[in-house]
Amino acid sequence: MRVLAIESSCDESAAAVLDGTRGLLAHELYSQVALHRVYGGVVPELASRDHVRKLLPLVRRALAAAGSGPGDLSGVAYTAGPGLIGATLTGAALARSLAYAWGLPAVGVHHLEGHLLAPLLEPDPPPFPHVALLVSGGHTQLIEVHGIGQYRILGDTRDDAAGEAFDKTAKLLGLPYPGGPELARIAADGTEGVFHFPRPMLDRPGLEFSFSGLKTAVLHALRGRELDERLRADVACAVQAAIVETLTVKAARALEQTGFNALVVSGGVSANLTLRAQIASAAARHGARVYYPRIEFCTDNAAMIAMAGLHRLRAGERQGLGIAARAQWPVESLAPLGAAGARHVNGWDGD
Repeated sequence: MRVLAIESSCDESAAAVLDGTRGLLAHELYSQVALHRVYGGVVPELASRDHVRKLLPLVRRALAAAGSGPGDLSGVAYTAGPGLIGATLTGAALARSLAYAWGLPAVGVHHLEGHLLAPLLEPDPPPFPHVALLVSGGHTQLIEVHGIGQYRILGDTRDDAAGEAFDKTAKLLGLPYPGGPELARIAADGTEGVFHFPRPMLDRPGLEFSFSGLKTAVLHALRGRELDERLRADVACAVQAAIVETLTVKAARALEQTGFNALVVSGGVSANLTLRAQIASAAARHGARVYYPRIEFCTDNAAMIAMAGLHRLRAGERQGLGIAARAQWPVESLAPLGAAGARHVNGWDGD
């Protein structure tokens, strides 16, 4: 089975071709960072318009790189949510139209399931069951994963996600968009201990997160100070330390609570090297192994959508002629493989 996949949930346009036997044949990605940087964040309408311009050329390039035409494909997968609704609709409309024109089945993929399954693209994939720490710009969740489509939320953020905390504090420091990677970059030059920011909810049991107070703490710390390179680096170092310690401690608690010996860390923030190092040490103390997607598949991409779509198409899932997209979509609502009807997938009637 060979699948074409399209991703357009936020500010990356992407297309990929995945073969069930030969693996990933091609993946193409266009980032809108330059478009949105002048505004300091993603502008949804501009994102949607740019997807309209970029997606079809990316599809053509992915198919050419994979040496594939419509006749070589078994189906089309696309991100159906959650995400910016306009941006998600652009990819969904294109994918569903191509599937109809080519006489192929289509399936809408849950964006977070794509992140959860991204490590399956690696030569040594994680076993089931495992704990997943899904940490991105919009989500921070600990998830018990028993199989594809078998997810139970162990802990969620009550307000800002970790990625939002990175981005918002970076903005206070005057760093360019996207702020998270910039903050991590200058944190390496900071001095530990100059600032100390709160680790919310670590002083109580449970696996919930809360990062909204971090921005306020940084705001108070900067009050009356003149921003310079040294101050920015020291604050960035302390912000990163607070976020990473919180994520690491909660992930270790989840391993202890479940008794699992495998931990998946995925989503855009999983590319943070400090987080990777501390998570690996904590997991080793619990006798567990950590699995990541490679760095290029941590952020939004179509390869992960292709992986999720391939498994669901193999299981017989199909979308009807309707174009399906959701801004909100709980990952726990997904059906296990084989549990959805051929024309009724994950809560959507095909027509």
